[in-house]
Amino acid sequence: QVQLVESGGGLVQPGGSLRLSCAASGSIGSIFVSHWYRQAPGKERDLVATITNGGMTTYADSVKGRFTISRDNAKNTVSLQMNSLKPEDTAVYYCNVDVVRPLPLRSYWGQGTQVTVSS
Repeated sequence: QVQLVESGGGLVQPGGSLRLSCAASGSIGSIFVSHWYRQAPGKERDLVATITNGGMTTYADSVKGRFTISRDNAKNTVSLQMNSLKPEDTAVYYCNVDVVRPLPLRSYWGQGTQVTVSS
């Protein structure tokens, strides 16, 4: 049974940085796509960043140039480096992994970690 455990959230001042990590309890699969989402109170859950099995990355326009998603397959982790943080980045951040191989297709979600950007 795979579990995703998120860490690294907290309170930071505007302009500061945080690094979020998502660790899988075991082997997640051979081919998978990882995402970070975020959800602010009263708002929809939005996709923040994606990294594919081949290492290609995409970002929401609101975080381009400030956030970086990465994978460390040896350590079975996905990370989100967040720099130049703004108050509007405040949200609960969720790690998500979509497994393509081995079948069956399946998704895993972390429990969420709170990020608060405030002075």
